Amino acid sequence: MMNFIFFFFLTLFLVIIQTVIIPDFFWFPYCFDLMIINVLYLSLFSPRYCVPFCLIIIGSIMDSLSGSPFLLHTTAYLCIYLIIFFLRRLVFQRSAIFVFIVSLVSACIYQGLVIFSVFLFQGHKAIAATDYRLCIGQVFWAAVGIPIGVWFMGIVHQKFLHAVKQSCRHMARKYRG
Repeated sequence: MMNFIFFFFLTLFLVIIQTVIIPDFFWFPYCFDLMIINVLYLSLFSPRYCVPFCLIIIGSIMDSLSGSPFLLHTTAYLCIYLIIFFLRRLVFQRSAIFVFIVSLVSACIYQGLVIFSVFLFQGHKAIAATDYRLCIGQVFWAAVGIPIGVWFMGIVHQKFLHAVKQSCRHMARKYRG
């Protein structure tokens, strides 16, 4: 239950940052999808089988709030989850190199789906050289930001669980009598 509360508020925080705060900055076009951090953390460190259902809900929220084609985020998040789900069985997932490579692949998957959706809706003439530069910039910043975000998220999650455990112990001592 505490993990659900943590991920609910973290998802809410990242959705607000992604859809309200970041678009006001001039470097917004180079910002990657921050929800990929949440997707990677859930995929890497949550053994539960309800993660795909949570990712469908998160993707639907992001699809409805962003101006992107519907099911773009949901498809990207599920593809990222499936790749990590299968790779996690083969490779030691707590390795920093693995997290870096997976974050780079995740950003490439997301950008590939964006380019593919532009191609489907507007044709090949709509994809200009500036779009490729923009995608490369987002992949670069994702390769830098996602591993740091996953690391920071792990620390915050551990601190949250520790605070909850301490609170439960304190309440048990206080009301035990």
